Amino acid sequence: MTALESKAAPVTPASVETFVFRYPVETPVRTSFGVMSDRPALFVRVTDRDGTVGWGEVWCNFPAVGAEHRARLIESALAPRLLNKTFERPSAAFDDLSEAMAVLAIQTGEYGPLAQSIAGIDIALWDLSARKLREPLWRMLGGKSPRIAAYASGLNPDQPERLAAKRRDEGHRSFKLKVGFGAKRDIANLKALRAALGMDAALMADANQAWTLAQAREAAPRLEEFGLRWLEEPVRADQPWNIWADLKQATKIPLAAGENLSSDTAFDAAVASQTLSFVQPDLGKWGGFSRCLGVAQRVAAAGQTYCPHWLGGGIGLLASAHLLAATDGEGLLEIDANPNPLRDELAGVLRQIENGCCTLTDAPGLGEIPDLRDYAPLRIWLR
Repeated sequence: MTALESKAAPVTPASVETFVFRYPVETPVRTSFGVMSDRPALFVRVTDRDGTVGWGEVWCNFPAVGAEHRARLIESALAPRLLNKTFERPSAAFDDLSEAMAVLAIQTGEYGPLAQSIAGIDIALWDLSARKLREPLWRMLGGKSPRIAAYASGLNPDQPERLAAKRRDEGHRSFKLKVGFGAKRDIANLKALRAALGMDAALMADANQAWTLAQAREAAPRLEEFGLRWLEEPVRADQPWNIWADLKQATKIPLAAGENLSSDTAFDAAVASQTLSFVQPDLGKWGGFSRCLGVAQRVAAAGQTYCPHWLGGGIGLLASAHLLAATDGEGLLEIDANPNPLRDELAGVLRQIENGCCTLTDAPGLGEIPDLRDYAPLRIWLR
């Protein structure tokens, strides 16, 4: 148990509930590997024996039925392990669930869905613990300031400068474009963004694992003229670190990755390789607060920058913001630039961007969570 974990309040879950929502979008979200035709969200509500409630969110963007499937996993396999047990701290519940599901993960091959479901529960338990102590999570976890830098993410390859300009007018100063759609299109989009935003804006590119090493070695130097702050996942996330080291030598652009790493061992290897300038765990995909806080601290100790990955609903975004604020680092919070009421309304405090930054409140836990009944038309009821 770390010194920070010793500040957590014990939790005794009396109920664990799941809420699946889908928001139909006019413009699908496109990546180099797939398209999202709607915006899903899977929220988790844990109610303690004393009536205190905590909220979490599970990563569920893919496949198309991912949210419903993970909700079933929580209800059938994970919730029964938690009910009416007292855990001295949320990380003890994380350890218990991870150990209990280890054989099932091997048997089913569903390492990802189980890890994501556990991560969402972990977020809810930390929120619950902080609410018991009447402390905002960012402060309970060691943060000194609620103010964090942010960037507008998820700029699609179709006229990205239009959406970027809207977000700039709302206060954003940093932007990330999706690339991996062919050299001609990628470069045209970067030119359009620089023309619209100027050279003072921070600009990043995310290839979503689109390229082989040879393709990345060819593509990256062509992007250098745009002054990118980082190039994210240019190759597959499971490539050995000597491949990343090879690419690092081939370009001046700093490299970023981490959303698809899913163990302490994997993150420790990434940090030790010294190939990434920006390390990007997704706390709703693996680890929750119980593991990602430690990763963020080790990243900072190695002289790299922790930047949370998030592309989902508002509860996960709030959790990512609290974790970033807890580290007191120089990283940026990823805020999807595309319309999504399941994000914007639930994380309303993060919509207020001033000169590229947003500020969390002193409210307990993750802060105020709006009534989900307001989103009833978007809810998917499981049978």
